[in-house]
Amino acid sequence: MHSEHYLSDKDEKEIYNRHENSPDDQRYRDFLSRLFIPLTKKLKPNSAGLDFGSGSGPTLSIMLEEIGHKMSIYDKYYCDKTEVLERDYDFITSTEVIEHLKQPGLEIKRLLEILKPNGYFGIMTKFASDLDHFVSWHYKNDPTHICFYSLKTFKWIAKTYSLTFEVVGSDVIIFHRK
Repeated sequence: MHSEHYLSDKDEKEIYNRHENSPDDQRYRDFLSRLFIPLTKKLKPNSAGLDFGSGSGPTLSIMLEEIGHKMSIYDKYYCDKTEVLERDYDFITSTEVIEHLKQPGLEIKRLLEILKPNGYFGIMTKFASDLDHFVSWHYKNDPTHICFYSLKTFKWIAKTYSLTFEVVGSDVIIFHRK
């Protein structure tokens, strides 16, 4: 989306404040399990992770802590502690976040710079398909969704940053840094 159509930070946060994401909500945990389950099968015990864009009710980070991983969280609006972006991590998660990034190339590069060798970067976002489908796609109608990703985009990211990746669902991808 062209930057002239971006919401102000205030308006964007007002929309996020309406989300009712909570670690006590089993349906939300089930939703996040689409990334949680395949990712945890790849991780070594007691790995250090970053949940990037954790939201107002961090849940994935709690789920990962419950099974022994050490977690840091970052969210521009709810936990803007940039010092966590200066450490290295065994894995990074970003669920329903990358479609909100105003500078996705810079943000993804920054995250990959703090991902350790042999680390994993798990992303959850709806995948855009062909232009005909895009026109009627509900996901693009959210005013906070300003950039979209296709399988071709993820292949480009993998090639550019020397990563491999696995698509583990209709909206989940896990990159691996070898």
